[in-house]
Amino acid sequence: MALIVQKYGGTSVGSIERIRSVARRVIESHLQGHQMVVVLSAMAGQTDGLIRLAREMTEDPDPRELDVLMATGEQISVALFAMAVKSMGYDACSLLGFQVGIYTDDLYGKARIQQIKKERILKELEKNRIVTVAGFQGLDDHGDITTLGRGGSDTTAVALAAAMKADVCEIYTDVDGVYTTDPHVCPKARKLNLISYDEMLEMASLGAKVLEIRSVEFAKKYNVPIHVRSTFSNERGTMVVEETRDMEKVLVSGVAFNKNEARVTIRKVPDRPGIAFRIFEPVFESGIVVDMILQNTSEDGLTDLTFTVPKADFYKTMKLVSDTAQKIGAEKVLGDENIAKVSIIGVGMRTHAGVASRMFEILAKENINIMMISTSEIKISCVIEEKYTELAVRVLHEAFGLDVEPQKS
Repeated sequence: MALIVQKYGGTSVGSIERIRSVARRVIESHLQGHQMVVVLSAMAGQTDGLIRLAREMTEDPDPRELDVLMATGEQISVALFAMAVKSMGYDACSLLGFQVGIYTDDLYGKARIQQIKKERILKELEKNRIVTVAGFQGLDDHGDITTLGRGGSDTTAVALAAAMKADVCEIYTDVDGVYTTDPHVCPKARKLNLISYDEMLEMASLGAKVLEIRSVEFAKKYNVPIHVRSTFSNERGTMVVEETRDMEKVLVSGVAFNKNEARVTIRKVPDRPGIAFRIFEPVFESGIVVDMILQNTSEDGLTDLTFTVPKADFYKTMKLVSDTAQKIGAEKVLGDENIAKVSIIGVGMRTHAGVASRMFEILAKENINIMMISTSEIKISCVIEEKYTELAVRVLHEAFGLDVEPQKS
């Protein structure tokens, strides 16, 4: 008997019939003797609908009240799921974040999980019930409802699996696993049988939408095996696990891209200690994630500073940085939303040289200009013009042999 945590996304529970279908799948595992904890997202389209309602009420909804509203989507899903299970003759119990004891900080809309109490879930499992938990939500120290941000149900599921020492966390979605790149962009993309936590972390941070990055961080920290698979088939998907020696033999495992970033440049910044802190402090305090940062060589005591942020935070960042630029005496602030980041990822890069030059050569042959470069042990990212994204992905995918199944040793 295993303890299994399953998570189903919005598409998987997008209608009454689909919720019934998920209930039948869960009951099947329950009948095999497994203890089942099921985390659900809001039904497809419901979250966007709630946001629209809030925007109709006010252009700038209060963050606390917005979280109260947003949390209702998952509440509907888990209640309907529990009803479905009971209508099929089996026992179930739906729990909201605060009932489970999922405690977070108070950064509304982007809250981070700090503690999970598992006692309530264990009590329900002891009664031979299927337990369904509302994803995406928690409770702060003030007793207020919080939400974890987009993709937060993945984080809820993996955090629960870690807290309960589950045997596996199965993430059910509308794709059948993790691919070498987006199949919609590159038809030759292959499904991976295995991928390491580090590779998945990079892919998630670089735009791959299969898993939310914080869920992978939890999985790596607590060694929770994740099985990414399709709700609509019984085929095996992709296992996200600890790195193995065989993984190092593959130079590049995937190509990721992200069109949801924007570039901000501050021209002629005074080059003296403390200036970078003054520029980024208000940005960080606003919960905006800064990705790539590039600073030019100082000339006459002045320098240019360029960085990227999520496109959704672009205008807010421009305002914050423009205010700071005026205070510190910088010349001006420039912004560009028409960029994309294309990246290659692979743990094999740790032991192979020349990967970066090969990537640059491939892009140069297609006359694709590189605006910014960022590297880590297992990834190389280039910021390019957005219009070249699909071309860059396809040529990199082919050049690094990702359309060919690697030979087994």
